[in-house]
Amino acid sequence: MEIYRSNSTEETFEIAGKMGEKAKPGTVICLDGDLGTGKTVFTKGFAKGLGIGEHISSPTFNIMKSYSGGRLPLYHFDVYRIGDVSEMDEIGYEDCFYGDGVSLIEWGSIIDDILPEETVRITITKDLSKGFDFREIRVENDYTGN
Repeated sequence: MEIYRSNSTEETFEIAGKMGEKAKPGTVICLDGDLGTGKTVFTKGFAKGLGIGEHISSPTFNIMKSYSGGRLPLYHFDVYRIGDVSEMDEIGYEDCFYGDGVSLIEWGSIIDDILPEETVRITITKDLSKGFDFREIRVENDYTGN
């Protein structure tokens, strides 16, 4: 497990960007944290690290958005509104999870039953005693293939 500490949205963005630079094809990342912890900021930084210049926004109502302008495609999921895991079949999640891109899934623990065993699990938490913008970013499993 790796633990990163961030004191600003800019630091969270930079940490995620460095992870994006090292990401390998077929990586699946489960990104969890309470509302307002910075999951979308993290995703924006990760996308920048992949070389994606497009505007990144949360796909809350679409469930999934794809971006192909970088060195690897990014499949950005927000499964917060999924009522049943079978809804993931309708959007063709397997093509994303087992393809040549990176799948980053906000609220991924909701669909835990269909996540690959080697899924990278990232949890972002706040600690207000360390400041309003403090975040701890816990990374379980190796996302670089090393």
